[in-house]
Amino acid sequence: MRYLSVVVMLFVVFSMNAQGTNFNSQKNWSKNKKEILFGIGATQFLGDLGGKDNIGTDYSLVDIDWPSTVMGGMFGFRYRFHPMLATTSSIHVGMLEGDDSKTLDPARRNRNLHFRSPVVEIGQRLELILFKREKVGARYRMRGMGFAKDKNFQFYGFGGVGVNWFNPQAKYDGKWVNLRPLKTEGQGMEGGAKAYLPFTVTIPAGVGIRFGISKMWRIGFEATYVKTFSDYIDDVSTVYYNPALLGSPEAAYLSNPGLNDDYGPGQQRGDKQKDAYFYLNLVAYKNITYKTYQQARKKERWPGGKYKF
Repeated sequence: MRYLSVVVMLFVVFSMNAQGTNFNSQKNWSKNKKEILFGIGATQFLGDLGGKDNIGTDYSLVDIDWPSTVMGGMFGFRYRFHPMLATTSSIHVGMLEGDDSKTLDPARRNRNLHFRSPVVEIGQRLELILFKREKVGARYRMRGMGFAKDKNFQFYGFGGVGVNWFNPQAKYDGKWVNLRPLKTEGQGMEGGAKAYLPFTVTIPAGVGIRFGISKMWRIGFEATYVKTFSDYIDDVSTVYYNPALLGSPEAAYLSNPGLNDDYGPGQQRGDKQKDAYFYLNLVAYKNITYKTYQQARKKERWPGGKYKF
């Protein structure tokens, strides 16, 4: 009878522990659905300007130009509605840069164009959790018994859609000026390129990993490639326009600051491939499904303030 009592007690204890380690049980699932997230990291432009020293590598990650890497940040809300699926609404704010003078490719270097552009992107994405290891440790911690510790690791891929606002600028006489009003390729003028809008639809896609560091916080890294539907984030797309018709000295210079006379009206200034950019972020997530973990823990204590076991 004594041994039967021991067996029954062990069965009850381990049953409790098994329920506690099942992240997908209704109780634990309801506590881990909603998170807010904050990120900071590096952005890299992939387009006509700057890039590596090789021809034909633009618009790909092979063309990353480290001297033109700048900072950016993000804020968002994540909702996990299935063990393998989550969706995130986010806003990204940063700067993109490209500079022909920072590459050794002769054609780009002689073209000598440069730009910077603030970028604000609002997006919605769907995440597929490709691999996960998630356990919530034992609720009851009896002395001398080894219960499972909390575990939270996820590797995921994602894709989505967004809208991006941009404003290309270049430096003239020591000051940064907005390029879109200058119509450097004759945008909207007779014989010039079509005028462009300062916003575009985007398609972000990437991968990420995240780890649990406490009951309430996760931390991880995300790498995102963003394809746009504009070729004017850097204000470069088609051919050179006649500088005499642009109407101002700054427009004339910034349309063609080339280091030699190889470039003239009608010659290629850029190409018609749509621009893209890349960012790598360090991201922190805070669980907001319930107000604080401490409030939930208080319910597990006796009135005297001690835990039940």
